[in-house]
Amino acid sequence: MENFDNTDCSVVVPLYNEASVVNELYSRLARTMSQTHLDYELVFVDDGSTDNTLELLKDIARKDSKVVIVELRRNFGQTPALAAGFDDARGRIIISMDGDLQHAPEEIPNFLEKIDAGYDVVSGWRKHRVDNLLMRKLPSRAANWLASKISGVDIHDFGTTFKAYRREVIEELNLYGEMHRFIPAILSRIGAKIIEIPIKNIVRPKGSSSYGISRTFRVVFDLITLRFLLGYITRPLHFFGRAASYCILASLLLSAYILYDRFVYNVPIFVAHGPLAGLAAILLLIGLIFIATGLIGEMISRVYFESTGKKIYSVRKVHRRET
Repeated sequence: MENFDNTDCSVVVPLYNEASVVNELYSRLARTMSQTHLDYELVFVDDGSTDNTLELLKDIARKDSKVVIVELRRNFGQTPALAAGFDDARGRIIISMDGDLQHAPEEIPNFLEKIDAGYDVVSGWRKHRVDNLLMRKLPSRAANWLASKISGVDIHDFGTTFKAYRREVIEELNLYGEMHRFIPAILSRIGAKIIEIPIKNIVRPKGSSSYGISRTFRVVFDLITLRFLLGYITRPLHFFGRAASYCILASLLLSAYILYDRFVYNVPIFVAHGPLAGLAAILLLIGLIFIATGLIGEMISRVYFESTGKKIYSVRKVHRRET
């Protein structure tokens, strides 16, 4: 994000095979943003589309200098596409949204209003969802509840891409995997001020969604990653150490029971307690492996922060008395 200039707002839109809606999307975005009287740009990220999405975008860019096209070499997925758009964006406010017109561009001023009110992140909330109950609504509700509990961020809808950010908090963000849906949770770690606003959720006007029930399983793994990033990224030994302590404690209790039987009741260990003795040894070994993994994680964590120059804190503002 070294391209910062006097642009007020960048709208980042990842697109994959959205040729049927590109022109309408552009016209509605341009009309909405022109009404804000802000200096803006529209950053369209073509995520390896196989239809004529890219060609349509190029036609638009030739007519409108406010349109920027980021063409990816292949289909990388939504998180990398958003990251590419964020890196190219120049605005002091960055808005992200889907390119299938399920997000209404006309709602962008509502996000800008909250940013102007002092919030760092404004997240959309599909309060009344039109998705399939079994395939989308229930899994999404469960995932959002878990994400809220894990992150401590009290919002209802982590999954929507429709969000607004201050540039300075996005600059502290590194996206990997499919973590774009948990950006507010990740930014909560640096103390970003977050608010949620209701948005309309309409049926996709054209085309079909590429998301299915399989995404639910990926979300589960992302939640595990989120928990680690939020709680243990700077102290991985605490994460693995807790599991190690449980394993070692269980091993010691089993060993104490076996030894008690051996020395008090003269019970042969391998005859009466062979499986238990084996389990105690395995638990002890697993505990030691967890400790070793935690120590390796501690070293990797230090290498990461020192080599990248990243801080383990984030400063909102430095207040000094004028002399």
